[in-house]
Amino acid sequence: MKKSRNRSKPKPFVNILGSYRSPGEIALFFPLVFIAISPLRPYERTYLVAKTVTDNPPLIRVQNLTKRFDTKRILRGVNLAVTEGEVVALLGGNGAGKTTFMRIVAGLLKADRGEIELGGVPMIRAQHELRRYIGFVGHAPLLYEHLSALENLLFFARLYDLQEPMARVEAVLASVDLWRRRNDLVRTYSRGMQQRLAIGRAILHDPPILLFDEPDTGLDQKSSHMLQRLLRHLGAHQRAIIFSTHNLDRALTWADSIAMLADGVMAQRVSTADLNGEALQQLHLAVGMEA
Repeated sequence: MKKSRNRSKPKPFVNILGSYRSPGEIALFFPLVFIAISPLRPYERTYLVAKTVTDNPPLIRVQNLTKRFDTKRILRGVNLAVTEGEVVALLGGNGAGKTTFMRIVAGLLKADRGEIELGGVPMIRAQHELRRYIGFVGHAPLLYEHLSALENLLFFARLYDLQEPMARVEAVLASVDLWRRRNDLVRTYSRGMQQRLAIGRAILHDPPILLFDEPDTGLDQKSSHMLQRLLRHLGAHQRAIIFSTHNLDRALTWADSIAMLADGVMAQRVSTADLNGEALQQLHLAVGMEA
C-alpha cells in the first residue's frame, strides 16, 4: 500500500487575514476565463466560518456591489448574505445582471465598487486563496470534449491534488447519475449530460461555497430531480449555495429563500416558507421581472 505524501492542510480563512500568501496556484485557461486552483486534501474542507465572532455568520456577504460595462450600469449597489446550510435562488429577467453577479462573487470578474467577503475574509485581500473554496458552474461547461467523463474528473482531481482521486471521482459520477456513461467521450453527451458533468466538476473538491448560474438549463425531468436532490443534500451539509434560474417552480421548490434582482438592485429577499406558487408569481410581476 502506497504511503500518502505529506501535504500541509489549506490555511483556515481565519489564519490568512494577517498576511496573504498564495500557495502555488495552478492557472487553467479556458476560453474567456481563468480559474485558479490550489491543492486540497480529499474529503477535507476548511470551513470559512469564524465561529468566535458569531454562531452563524454568512459564508457569503456582498455589500454595495456595483458594475458597469461602458456606459451601462449592470449592478447598482447589490447586497446579499448567505449563511452556511442555506440555498438561495437568484431570480431576474434577461439582462438583470445575474451572470455578472455570479462571476464577480466567483472571482472571475472584477467589480467597480463594493465588498465581497467569503467566511469573513475580504476577497480583495485573498482572491486567489479564496477561489479554491468555491465551486462554480457557468453557461459554458468548461469540459474537455475529447476526454471521457471519468478522464475529465480525474484530470481535475489531479489539479486539485486529491489524494484518493478515483474514489472521489466515482462518488461524484454516481451523484450526478453519469456512472454508466463514465467512459463515453463528453462530445457524445447531450447538453443536459454535459451540464450534469459540469456540476460534478464544481463539487469535486467539496467546496463550502457553490455558485450555479442556471444549472437547470438543458436538463430533462429526471435530471432536474437529480439536481434538486443534490442541492438539498449539499445545502444540508453546511454549504452556502446560490443558483440562478428562470423557473419559478424550481426556485420555490429547491431553495430556502429567493432573491430577486431587478434594475441592478436586489429588489426582494423572501423565504420560500412564506410563499406559494401564486404569491411568488405576483411578487415576481410586482418587481417588474419577466415571468
